Amino acid sequence: MYQYIQYEEQQGRATITMNRPEVYNALNQGIKEELLQAFKAAENNPDIRVVVLAGAGNAFCSGQDLKSAQEEMKGKSYAEAIRTYYNPLILQMRNMPKPIIARIQGIAAGAGCSLALACDVLVASEEAILSELFVGVGLVMDSGSTYFLPRMIGSLKAFELASLGTQVQSAVALELGLVNKVVSEESLDKAVQTYVEGYMNAPSTTIGLIKQMLQKSANMCLEEVLELEAVYQEKAAATEDHQEGIKAFMEKRDPKFKGK
Repeated sequence: MYQYIQYEEQQGRATITMNRPEVYNALNQGIKEELLQAFKAAENNPDIRVVVLAGAGNAFCSGQDLKSAQEEMKGKSYAEAIRTYYNPLILQMRNMPKPIIARIQGIAAGAGCSLALACDVLVASEEAILSELFVGVGLVMDSGSTYFLPRMIGSLKAFELASLGTQVQSAVALELGLVNKVVSEESLDKAVQTYVEGYMNAPSTTIGLIKQMLQKSANMCLEEVLELEAVYQEKAAATEDHQEGIKAFMEKRDPKFKGK
């Protein structure tokens, strides 16, 4: 079904692996289309409660495949290509009500960095590097980085990283707030699995509501946020998991959430 990615569903977890290791998982037209299909499949499967995005081989994603772009861009403008392939993918990732965990090893550069920043939790190896290297080829950031980067680290630092194309080592990325956790290469899968298990045992509908609320609140005033909280709290209170949470609290036991 897929040529450029691997897609696996197992015990409530969907793993999407960019699978072009020979070019550090660079993004050609095919892989972008398949990523969008895979994220839609994960969202539409009610049994999937958490998604992991990874890269095969020694890199997460090196960004746009510049070689294939020369052929793919014939007859198309840059704006058209971004609107057709990148924007729907980023919007799918941000709008789906399921947490996405980025498993980052090696380089996450350009649009590959944007893909990482579009995830909800970023777990990086000690050798990982994040870089908004668009400026190195005379381009501006795309695929959402202009939105994500300043909200994560502030406008001053975002301008520095974007305008200089700085390579950010994982330890520095952790200090800046670009990633959630940094571990050794050997511990990367274990660290990702810890997050997976946390979300597998969480009230999934509530997690989806939290994701939506945080995204919407970025452009709201306080009064609007307070109303948003009231509306979404009503939605959360109507879930089976809320009732289970109350019951477990009264019975002094751990809740057994079903994601409903």
